[in-house]
Amino acid sequence: MNNLVSPHAVSYGRRALFAGLFVFCLTPYASPPLALALGLALALTAGHPFGRYNGRAVKYLLQASVVGLGFGMNFRAVLAAGSAGAGYTAFTIAATLAAGLLAGRLLGVGRKTSALISAGTAVCGGSAIAALAPVLDADEHEISVALGTVFILNAAALFLFPPLGHAAGLTQGQFGLWAAIAIHDTSSVVGAAARYGGEALELATTVKLARALWIVPLALGAALLAGKKNAKISVPYFIFAFLLASALATALPARGGLFSALSSAARQGLTLTLFLIGAGLSREAVRQVGLRPVLQGAALWFVVGAGSLLAIKNLF
Repeated sequence: MNNLVSPHAVSYGRRALFAGLFVFCLTPYASPPLALALGLALALTAGHPFGRYNGRAVKYLLQASVVGLGFGMNFRAVLAAGSAGAGYTAFTIAATLAAGLLAGRLLGVGRKTSALISAGTAVCGGSAIAALAPVLDADEHEISVALGTVFILNAAALFLFPPLGHAAGLTQGQFGLWAAIAIHDTSSVVGAAARYGGEALELATTVKLARALWIVPLALGAALLAGKKNAKISVPYFIFAFLLASALATALPARGGLFSALSSAARQGLTLTLFLIGAGLSREAVRQVGLRPVLQGAALWFVVGAGSLLAIKNLF
């Protein structure tokens, strides 16, 4: 008698589990850290039943959710927050890139992998890595290692930053700025800031999106250094849609109820995005990362996180 469970039953079970967790993440009971943890647990046990579609789903859901957040923000405040720290942003990005490349060289990390990890830490996590990889002619292994390194640290930040912010006595504004500088991906920046408070969320989202625009000059600069004058650069156009959403919400206060509903839906969408990000991590990706890239990423993250925290506490 064959007691083995049929492959079809296993497949249906995985899909049912995924669907149940997916629906749960749409409820108010699912916080961003919990959603990420559930996604990770699914990825490392049963596995993602729709893994080949996950990357595209994350990309578009994240962008739509960020745009939706704009409907809950004042346009003048967004512009002020985005422009106020332009010089500070340029300095921190340049310093992070330099420190990351130095750390990678000292640890013996491959040149392209090191550059991708440094860019992901300095600018906008996976988005910066995806934009820079074709310019550097990075292969699949180098991209996977960089993405895995940044993901591991990004996930840790979502859990660690809110309690660390409270322990350091950061105000809402201080935490929002710190999260935008020291957390890699927009999804975890928003998730951590949302746990800290509304003012932190608004500032963190705006500053992080302003930093994300630096993907373009960073990729252009890398293309010029590599002698690729016709390199195709990925532009994060959804940031301009975020600004338009904020402008509409500010210009049409009578539609406040609708805009508030869109903003709330966007927050739930970001929670779902974090679940999908966690579910998309494979065991193979974890195994590929290796110790040296993680040490480079962790050392760089510590320098950026501690340095920006000290600066924010003393200057803002």
